[in-house]
Amino acid sequence: MAEAAENTKRRYNKPGEGTMKMPSEYAKLPPQAIELEEAILGALMIEKDAFSVVCDVLKENCFYKEANKTIFKAINTLAQLQLPIDMLTVCEQLKKEKKLKEVGGEYYIAQLTSKVNSSVHIEYHARILAQKALARELISFATEIEKDAYNENSDVDDLVQRAEGMLFEIATGSAKRDFTEIQPIIKEAIKRVEDASKRSDGMSGIPSGFTELDKMTSGWQRSDLVIIAARPAMGKTAFVLSMARNMAEAGNPIAVFSLEMANVQLVNRLLVNVCEIPGEKIKNGKLSSEDWNNLMQRSRKLEEMPIYLDDSAGLSVMELNTKARRLVKEHGVKCIIIDYLQLMNASGMKFGSREQEVSMISRSLKQLAKELDIPIIALSQLNRSVEKKEGGDKRPQLSDLRESGAIEQDADMVLFIHRPEYYKITQDETGASLKGIAEIIIAKHRNGATGDVRLRFRNELARFQNLEEGFEAYAAESFESAPRHTLQSRINSDEPAAALVDSSNPFGAMPPLGGEAPF
Repeated sequence: MAEAAENTKRRYNKPGEGTMKMPSEYAKLPPQAIELEEAILGALMIEKDAFSVVCDVLKENCFYKEANKTIFKAINTLAQLQLPIDMLTVCEQLKKEKKLKEVGGEYYIAQLTSKVNSSVHIEYHARILAQKALARELISFATEIEKDAYNENSDVDDLVQRAEGMLFEIATGSAKRDFTEIQPIIKEAIKRVEDASKRSDGMSGIPSGFTELDKMTSGWQRSDLVIIAARPAMGKTAFVLSMARNMAEAGNPIAVFSLEMANVQLVNRLLVNVCEIPGEKIKNGKLSSEDWNNLMQRSRKLEEMPIYLDDSAGLSVMELNTKARRLVKEHGVKCIIIDYLQLMNASGMKFGSREQEVSMISRSLKQLAKELDIPIIALSQLNRSVEKKEGGDKRPQLSDLRESGAIEQDADMVLFIHRPEYYKITQDETGASLKGIAEIIIAKHRNGATGDVRLRFRNELARFQNLEEGFEAYAAESFESAPRHTLQSRINSDEPAAALVDSSNPFGAMPPLGGEAPF
């Protein structure tokens, strides 16, 4: 007997091909529980409220036996029509659908009701069926991927992406949360209020480092999806990097996923931002000895910041989920920044249009923010319609969000970056200068007020900062308005740079040249 089995193995295991599966391994029955299926269907027909208990757990594909699947479909139809569910109504519905004989007739339906006395355990039984269905789905998924992997004509990279997408669909489809009593939720809400009350700055979320913006938002809130949108050249990346630096300086670990720039490019921008050395100098390496000293000293400070960078091109939703969970678990990341949403993809899933794919991506980001209980900030492009607006007003609005209205719907906050100076608008309606000014427009705020915040934008440093930090910009305006001979005499004199700005100005005095400038 043993010799016969060994001969069989030799037939299926060719030299050099490893161990292949025996026919018996392929002959396993898929996970199923027919008796439970029958007990559940019987319970649904004898207890009028039983369907409401399992409607969120059970779907048609949870039933393995085709007859049982058809009967459950008929019960589901009756429930949607708000009709009574019992043996007679189910038989009548199956007659209408011309499927009564197909399932075994009235005799089979009667048998189902006789197999159970009550629906007391129906929810537990339903969850077992749902688990069996999920196991069958995973087996089907694995079998399909295995088949394609053996096909030498398959592109392995495409196969991995498709497998990732299919697995993500299975995972999200099975992720159901139970109801939670209100008592523990109230305790958590009160605890968060208490934590906020203990902070001197009054923040309940992670401060962005921009004073006026934080006053309106109370910081970036946990589980929120924040969309920051703008047209090209408005400084989206500079804005989030300035923010990341501010948050990391305050001790909050931050992760930045850049789909557009390489890690080195991002770090170069951060160096420009932190070291206050013009980007052109960083790019061409023409630094003075003072610049080099500044670069070495301040780059050490940047090294100590808890910022994690990922420049994976073509990042998929599934990859982001995996990496984000690991970053939160291993490094305690408090906020995730994505640059930018439209460059992400949902590999392995099929969509009728790019708009549907972007909708799925934005929905997944919101789900991830809720799951990890951290804010996720995603950059987004705007339509070209902004440029086509007549007159001087080029301010973006929610309808300008590119490729999908679902972005607006899924987001807890939508912010726009608008720089009037880019459109040759140098004064506002009151005559105040708009040079170097960026407007942050809070167009949607699910849990707070909307409005505008003004920041200073320093293009040469790829940096956004509070208005009161604008020493250089203020000095530049003073140079333009002051008499030329007075300025020239001051430039040529040995007078300290602080004297160039009146000590009564709202920004205070400038630091000495070459000194330690404030961050």
